[in-house]
Amino acid sequence: MFTSRFKVSSTFKRVCPRFLCVVTSPQDGGPAAAPHSRFPHKALWLGLSASLLLLLVVLGLTGHLGLSQLRSQSSQIVRISVHDQTGALINQSAVVDQKNDLVTFTVTSPANQTSTVLFDINHGLICYKPVYQDGCFLRQMEQSDYDNVQSLLHEQTHQSHFLLSGNETRRQTEFLGVLPASQVEASLLEEPLQALCHDRSVHWTRRAEGPGKQRLVYFCIDICFPSNICVSVCFYYLPE
Repeated sequence: MFTSRFKVSSTFKRVCPRFLCVVTSPQDGGPAAAPHSRFPHKALWLGLSASLLLLLVVLGLTGHLGLSQLRSQSSQIVRISVHDQTGALINQSAVVDQKNDLVTFTVTSPANQTSTVLFDINHGLICYKPVYQDGCFLRQMEQSDYDNVQSLLHEQTHQSHFLLSGNETRRQTEFLGVLPASQVEASLLEEPLQALCHDRSVHWTRRAEGPGKQRLVYFCIDICFPSNICVSVCFYYLPE
């Protein structure tokens, strides 16, 4: 009886790797016992993938918030109010972008008409965009222009609203002649100017002493600076 038991048990073949023992039977040609399940390995990989995805999302949100905070820190909105020569109040705001050396004025006239004036210090250009005209007007910056925006651009100030005194404000008038044959494609301009005038024609202007009696001034834009200087920029069209 002992011999018979030994013969029966000898029909099984034991295959024992280091940490796994599988018993196979020649009768059915397959394993008598299944190996350890692979589900724990799949669960481990799924957990690692979810953790990596969560880490990427957190890093993306952190970078976006940091970039938004950096932009808000590099830009400042300053409001400037002053009474014109007729006593009407002129309100304007200036967005100061120190990182890109840009100052963008939004000027509201007493007639509630808004114009935009962009000082692009990097490229030495001023762009005028009057709301009641179909075009934008460019000119090269001069030393007086750099001086006017200097206090806004390079000096840190915690004051967000300036109320200028009419008696102490120095007033200047500039005349710019529009050159009809000097139209520029807006797509050829630098990015800040292109974004401002993408839907308008763009013309170069040149500084002049005045339009003369034979020329008419078509419109003016008043720009005031915290240094108690207000400049009235008046445009007229030159002959071709």
